[in-house]
Amino acid sequence: MNLDLRGKRALVCGASQGLGAACARQLASQGASVVVLARTADKLKDVCGNLSTDQGQRHGFLAVDANDAVALVEAVTTEKEQGGAFQVWVNNTGGPAPGPAHLAEPAAYAKAFSQHLISAQSLLQVLLPGMREAGYGRILNVLSTSVKQPIANLGVSNTMRAAVANWAKTLAGELAADGITVNNVLPGMTRTARLDSLIQQIAQSSGRSVEQVTKGMLGNIPAGRFAEPEEFANTVGFLASPAAAFINGTSIAVDGGSTGCM
Repeated sequence: MNLDLRGKRALVCGASQGLGAACARQLASQGASVVVLARTADKLKDVCGNLSTDQGQRHGFLAVDANDAVALVEAVTTEKEQGGAFQVWVNNTGGPAPGPAHLAEPAAYAKAFSQHLISAQSLLQVLLPGMREAGYGRILNVLSTSVKQPIANLGVSNTMRAAVANWAKTLAGELAADGITVNNVLPGMTRTARLDSLIQQIAQSSGRSVEQVTKGMLGNIPAGRFAEPEEFANTVGFLASPAAAFINGTSIAVDGGSTGCM
């Protein structure tokens, strides 16, 4: 199986911690030169400094707010001009605030649409020419299992994740002939700082203990445990590789079997 990414450049968004950082480590372990992107420079330096260079890779970082489409495009365009085109893009952005769909202000939907879809489309147009020239592209959207099954109290997020998934499915059909695949990877409950924060929030709002909330979450996962970030990153690494050339337009859940639909 050919998982070799030597000679490829990868852009990993939301890579200062959690799933993004794990994806950056995995792609580097497969030989890619990785540029990690997020808002916090100090965290990015730490992530970048711990990426494998065993195969002569040169890594870098971009400290920019991915929700600012203008700044994002400017930063990535400059990096592309100075360091070369990217063949792998991990499109990873934090989700909108929780809450019921019917209570969300229209402005919240507009803001989320801009942050998730407009920013992604803007960045796509920067990255796409290099992928086409190389005849190799892997676009990997980190979304949510809500693409398959809406999650209670995440009304705006459910809506936006579904919009991005349909954007990706459309792109998959348009770009396949250029050697470019577009897939979505859907994390379930994964052991990250974000999950710890979510458990704390639920415990405080419900009056239950952290242990009770955790037990309730685990009860909904057939595997009986939370995923490790590296398990999610393994899926991303495979889909980014030459071995996954004929996997296109899919949404793959990495959730231990917790999503209750096909």
